[in-house]
Amino acid sequence: MEFYETIKTRRSSRGYLPDKPVPEKALTRIAEAIDLAPSACNRQPVKFLFVRNPELRAKICEVYQPAWLKEAPVIAVVLGCDEKAWHRLEGDSIVPVDAAIAMEHFMLAAAAEGLGTCWICAFRRDEMDKVLGLTGSPWRSVAISPLGYAKAGAVGPLSRKNVHEIVQVID
Repeated sequence: MEFYETIKTRRSSRGYLPDKPVPEKALTRIAEAIDLAPSACNRQPVKFLFVRNPELRAKICEVYQPAWLKEAPVIAVVLGCDEKAWHRLEGDSIVPVDAAIAMEHFMLAAAAEGLGTCWICAFRRDEMDKVLGLTGSPWRSVAISPLGYAKAGAVGPLSRKNVHEIVQVID
């Protein structure tokens, strides 16, 4: 798919075809896109888990419970590590920004492969980290996303502000 067409057509999907697996080649290309995401000082303090294991997916779905997450054949989990990250001059970690950049690469690559995603941060991090076996680790969950073929009707219409409301050119 052409880049600008990918941007125009990507939507959050809230319904997946559970019996249609994500092709290995698509996962590889998406992983390569994630690897190309820039990060502050190229520290790359972000890691993705592509969870296909049914037991672990079920545990993740206990932490974040909408039924449509269970339908996805893959759940992507974004992890961040403050210890590996660049820190602002005030001292706070840039992990949320680096993770957001990597997540956007993931979502656009998935869309280019014809796959659906949905950015999810509405979960209790401590519970998710426990499920993922991260307790005591410097890595923490940042976001999750289902990954799979979207069901018909699982994608809502695009509603956006006028571009002039969000972008200002200053000469």
